[in-house]
Amino acid sequence: MTSPISEDTTDSSESPAEDTTNSSDSPEAEPTRQSGFLAATYEELSLVVWPSRQQLFSESIAVILMVSLSAAFIAAVSRFYSWASSQIFV
Repeated sequence: MTSPISEDTTDSSESPAEDTTNSSDSPEAEPTRQSGFLAATYEELSLVVWPSRQQLFSESIAVILMVSLSAAFIAAVSRFYSWASSQIFV
């Protein structure tokens, strides 16, 4: 695997040759590119570790519980500041 920042190892004295077979201009290039994308997508999806039903259920309950507690805490803080400001600016 190469790093995103790599040194250029080509000889600068040589001029790059003209590539007469440009694949992006040919009509066959698009289906090849699409099939390559679909193959890469399928390969990435095969690497995903999907959760079990029990793990999905327990993590969903944890998320719902934390969202509910966070909403209750924010509502309580908001009511406190509303009460405090009404006491100060009467």
